[in-house]
Amino acid sequence: MEEHITAQGHENVTAEHASTFEVTSDDYLTAAGDCILAIEADRVPAEFDDAFVAACQDTNAEITVRVAAGGFEDSFVGYGHPDLTFESDRSLVCRTSEYIDERTVAINMDGSAADFDRQLVSALADGQSVSVTLRVD
Repeated sequence: MEEHITAQGHENVTAEHASTFEVTSDDYLTAAGDCILAIEADRVPAEFDDAFVAACQDTNAEITVRVAAGGFEDSFVGYGHPDLTFESDRSLVCRTSEYIDERTVAINMDGSAADFDRQLVSALADGQSVSVTLRVD
């Protein structure tokens, strides 16, 4: 089962955060947002299909997040949890930790913003269109 998001890169994308990565529906990005990969997301967690959300709330759920832009792509794997709410109407965050809030869509990820392929990060910083796919198994 998958959810797809289209977003936009931005000149302030640095992807340097060591424990999270984020995609937001906001239309701006400051230099302080070192976990944000893309802005202007066309979908947010609160809009995801109920069946997808329920599948992610299983402790055995494996969630793969693939980000593609400018001919480059990278993906990381994390896990679901019963406390994931998918209530955010603004952004989604994937975390290497077990911290959960309304923006969290996966925990215990095997990568953070700092781990993304640097060619992909350059494409994001060049403002390329971004495709984000979340798949739950």
